[in-house]
Amino acid sequence: MAVTRYGAVFAVREYRPMFVAHVISMLGTMVAEVALSVLVYRSTGSPFLTAATFAVGFVPYALGGTLLASIADRYPTRTVLVWCNLVSAALIATMAVPGLPVVALLGLRFASATVAPIFGAARAASIPEIVPGPAAVLARSLIRVVTQSAQLVGFAVGGLLLVVVSPRFALAGEAAGFVLSALLLRLGTRWRPARGGTGGSMLGDSVRGLRAVFGAPRIRALLALWWVPPVFAVAPEALAAPYAHGIGRGSVGLGLLMTAVPAGAVCGELGAGLLSARLRSRLVLPLATGSLLPLTVFVVHPGLLVAVLALFAAGLCSAYLVGLDQWFLAAVPEPLAGQAMAVNSGGLMLGQAIGMAAAGAAAEYVAPHRVVVIAALLGLGATAATVHRVRRSATAPADRTLAGAPTG
Repeated sequence: MAVTRYGAVFAVREYRPMFVAHVISMLGTMVAEVALSVLVYRSTGSPFLTAATFAVGFVPYALGGTLLASIADRYPTRTVLVWCNLVSAALIATMAVPGLPVVALLGLRFASATVAPIFGAARAASIPEIVPGPAAVLARSLIRVVTQSAQLVGFAVGGLLLVVVSPRFALAGEAAGFVLSALLLRLGTRWRPARGGTGGSMLGDSVRGLRAVFGAPRIRALLALWWVPPVFAVAPEALAAPYAHGIGRGSVGLGLLMTAVPAGAVCGELGAGLLSARLRSRLVLPLATGSLLPLTVFVVHPGLLVAVLALFAAGLCSAYLVGLDQWFLAAVPEPLAGQAMAVNSGGLMLGQAIGMAAAGAAAEYVAPHRVVVIAALLGLGATAATVHRVRRSATAPADRTLAGAPTG
């Protein structure tokens, strides 16, 4: 069946329960993050520990995307997805137990965040099996749209929900949501055998897979294009609070600044889905190269409206990810699909964490709007160099290093 538009993706029977399960788990994750941060703050009164509940969610992506990455290919996809959801449900339900010390809550948060990249990699790698052909790119794009939309809706829903229920009740509800997601995936998707081999150790498979992924110049260049722009693009988000305070806009300004990029990204991805695969492919490098250009407007220390429009424009440029996804799916061999997706998500999250930390550290000495401009200029240069590597990799000989990938 030829699928060329977003609406037609939902005609694929197996994709619908996977999509609904993702919506449930993403909204629940956002609500759970809010609930956990409130629970920690009420227990300690510490802004640092409250912020740590969010920050601790970034680091495990490096672990899940490297040492544990082979799980996504080593076992049948449906098995991995269902068990990841059930493990997440158990961890979050434990967070709801009264009387747990803060260190235990943070440990449980760390553990649940370690599961997330394994689940995401297995789901991403399975989409081309469920929605074959070029339509897989649109199916994966819809997953990213939900993720971005959850940032817009989830935190607001979480804040409103906690007006009427306790944080522990909200955590228990999120645990139930993960169980529901597991049921949807178990009953709504078909069992398929594992893509990769299971003969060696999990760590050995992970190491061999990492060598194959990073040893392939084309895959390495495409991963760099996924990772480099976001490292610098997160500076406005990291500094939204001090910037909003500096222009006298307070919490309202903070909310608009925080939601502008995700809103632009949703519009950009949906718009890219209306284009032909060929046109999406042709837009990848121009949009990626210019994705940080709107942030240079911060050199004039703009007011709220101009700042929000600049951030929205930067988000729109995320449309390049749809075409980049086409290239990535074409470059990664099937036995490595799950591990490559895990590496991708792990590097992306870790890079954003580093970018946020660097922007925050720089803002201790330099005005926030100047930090954003510096990040944009550095990012433009780094992205241009990465685009050059991607162009060169497109004409390079076939990657012989992929022959060492674990295939069973």
